[in-house]
Amino acid sequence: MTLVEKIKQSPKLKKFILWMLIPVNDFRPRWWVRTFVVPFIGHRGKSSIIRKSCRLDIFPNHPFKLGDQSLIESFSIINNAVGDVIIGKQCVIGVSSVIIGPVNIGDKTIIAQHVVISGLNHGYENVEIAPAEQKVITKPINIGENVWIGANAVITAGVQIGKHCIVGANSVVTKDIPDYCVVGGNPARIIKKYNFTTKVWEKL
Repeated sequence: MTLVEKIKQSPKLKKFILWMLIPVNDFRPRWWVRTFVVPFIGHRGKSSIIRKSCRLDIFPNHPFKLGDQSLIESFSIINNAVGDVIIGKQCVIGVSSVIIGPVNIGDKTIIAQHVVISGLNHGYENVEIAPAEQKVITKPINIGENVWIGANAVITAGVQIGKHCIVGANSVVTKDIPDYCVVGGNPARIIKKYNFTTKVWEKL
């Protein structure tokens, strides 16, 4: 039995490890994790940039990867506590955006300002227990290459966005989007789709 399996099977040990990693009533790693662990885990590609004001809630239990020549802008938050965060090459994560794993972002994708992409939800079914204390539910978000997501958009858990899609500002994406589509609204719906026969973006 591996160490990880032993931890998962022992509630007391699991609780102790979590306490070692995260302070009580907090959701970010302890200072020693940020100082001595985060700089040496994950993968940062060549010429990638993470602004100093970003909050990296990076834990050793899930991968964090940032591709070559990608940029995470100021005041953004990256959190891999409950799922992988994989960001491709030549991507831009805009100012004050939030990415909570599990999330996979393809190459050359642009995330504008104040975008929330979260693969995490809290259970709410048991009315005797606060949602904050119920089981965490994760569903992977996959965003294709060459995608542009407009400012203030929200991408909800489990959504798949195809390649070369455009998500309008202030949109809330709750369903999968096929390749080569423009979507907008709350909930977001397909507004245009590229026709490879006529080579025109056609309104729907």
